[in-house]
Amino acid sequence: MFTGLIEEIGSIKSIQKGGKAIRLSISAHEIMDDVKLGDSIATNGICLTVVSFDSKGFSADVMPETMSRTNFGLLAAGSRVNLERAVRVGDRLGGHMVSGHVDGLGEVVGKEQDDNAIWVSIAAPKNILKYVIEKGSIAIDGISLTVAYVDEKIFKVSIIPLTQEDTTLTSKKPGEKVNLECDMTAKYIEKFMFHRDDETTDKQSNISMDFLKENGFA
Repeated sequence: MFTGLIEEIGSIKSIQKGGKAIRLSISAHEIMDDVKLGDSIATNGICLTVVSFDSKGFSADVMPETMSRTNFGLLAAGSRVNLERAVRVGDRLGGHMVSGHVDGLGEVVGKEQDDNAIWVSIAAPKNILKYVIEKGSIAIDGISLTVAYVDEKIFKVSIIPLTQEDTTLTSKKPGEKVNLECDMTAKYIEKFMFHRDDETTDKQSNISMDFLKENGFA
C-alpha cells in the first residue's frame, strides 16, 4: 500500500525484454537506504517487487498484464519515473490510499500556467471517469492529487510548486500517456450498491447515491 507522496524521481537504467514481460533496472538513491529483496516500490504508480538491488538502484520484473494496462511499454533508458516505497505501520498518511494497481491510461491534453500553479488536463475513458469526482483523489503516475474539475471527457488537477519539483507530471507534454488509479473507496461503494450477490436476502440496499452525498461520502 502507498500514499501517493513521491519520495524520489528515479531513471530507467536498462530494459531487458523476455517475451511479453520485461525486467526494469532503475537508478535511485534516496529510497535505497532500507530496501530489501521482495520489497514493494511504486514506480509511476505501479507496485513492483524488488528482485535485486544495490546502493544505486533496483531491478523488478513487469508482467504482460501490467504492460498492457500501463505506460511502461513507452519507457526507454533514461526515462524519469516517480518512486515511492510501501507505507509502514505508523507512517503518516499524507496523500490517500493507493494500491499500486493501475486502472488504465489517461492522456495529457492540456497544460496551463496559473500564477505559481500549473493546471494539467487529462482525458480518460468512461470506465475511469465514472469514479472521478471534484475534490476527490486520484493517483496520476503514482502521485496523489485532488481533482479540481471533471466532465464527461476530461478531468483537471492543479499542481503546486513542490509537486512540480518533486514529480515528473509537469514535464509531460500533450499527447503523452499517464497511469491512472481511481480512489478504491469509490469502487468498493459501487460494488456494494450495484453488484451485491447475497443469497440470503432479496432485500435491496437502502443506501443510495443521494444518501452518500447527504452524509459526505460522495
